[in-house]
This record gives sequence, structure tokens and C-alpha cells, in this order.
Amino acid sequence: MLIKWITCRVTDPDAYNRGQQRWAELRDLPGFRGQGGGWSRHDPGVAHIFGCWSDRPSYEAFMAERHDHIAPTQLGTYSDILVNLFEHHLDIGERFPADFAGASLVRIAHCHVPPSRQAHFIRAQAEVWNPGMTRAVGMRRGVFARRGESEFLVLSLWRSAADHERYLNDHFPVLRRRSGAADDLDSITGDLVELEPAWTVPAS
Repeated sequence: MLIKWITCRVTDPDAYNRGQQRWAELRDLPGFRGQGGGWSRHDPGVAHIFGCWSDRPSYEAFMAERHDHIAPTQLGTYSDILVNLFEHHLDIGERFPADFAGASLVRIAHCHVPPSRQAHFIRAQAEVWNPGMTRAVGMRRGVFARRGESEFLVLSLWRSAADHERYLNDHFPVLRRRSGAADDLDSITGDLVELEPAWTVPAS
């Protein structure tokens, strides 16, 4: 599965919101697995969108045939846009569906890992983080994905901000220590995203 992560610095939120709802046209496209997104809790002017495709050929066909039909509806509503593509590596908990059902919050962790630590980082994700996060109350599901040689993306979907806060207090410190994350990472950045239900496009 291919995961497309889009970050926009929005200048006209109302118009951007209306344009984002036009992406419902993706619903019936071959290979489309779902899309969702919302506003950053740390920077309300930033929007994050997560789109999922079954494989790269399906995504490339969409880009060649339909993307430019929909995208112009949001021109002029943002000042900056950043697009990254990641390849699915592991599910976190249940098999990851891209309809964002039952969640109101997404946690993003964008990690850069040096070559000498990547095998350990991946193993720790599978053996420490995944089961630990799955046991946390309110963690709905998630995905661990990779881009190139050194970049990894961890998306976790949470029922509420309160559930995620409880996880940070009750589980995260122990998992971080057991995983050896401090030794694995060159850098990590992240965000919390309040999902906008009107932006969710489940696959048909």
C-alpha cells in the first residue's frame, strides 16, 4: 500500500475546506483505499492529508488522469505544500483501513534513522511499539511506513485527544525506554491532527 502525506500551510481555511471536500471524487477510482485529514493542533494554519492507494501504478494512473481535474479547486487557498510518498511496512493493531472510522485524532511521527540502526528500529516497532500501542485504550489502528533508505512514518489513530494523552502518561515512557528509540533516531518530528469528518473519503 502507498501512503501519500500532504502538508499545506493554508491561507483561506473556508475555501480550502470546500475544496478538500471535492476529493470525494476519488471514491470510485481503481486502487483507491481511502483518504482523511484535518488541522494541526500545534499550528492551526497547517492541514495534513493522508491518502492511501493499493499500489504505485494505481496512484500514478490517478495522477495522470484525474488529479488535475480536482486539484485546481484549491488553488490560491494555501501558500506552501509538501507531498511525500511512503510504502506500507507494518500495520499497528488491526489491519489499517484508510477510512479513519472511530478516530478523531491522528498522531504523526516522522523519523530519520541512520543505516546502522534501521534493522533495530524496525524490529522495535514490531516487537515493542506495536503491541504496546495496541493495548492502549482508545488507540484505533495505525500504520508504519517507509520512504527511501532513512525515512519512516508512524501514523496512529486515536478515538480522542484524552485517550492519546493518557497513553503518553501511562505507556509511552516505558515503551520508549524498552525500544531504545533514543539510540535509533537521527531526528524525529511530529504533529497531532484533529480530523475533519467532511474530509474523510472511504473507498467504495
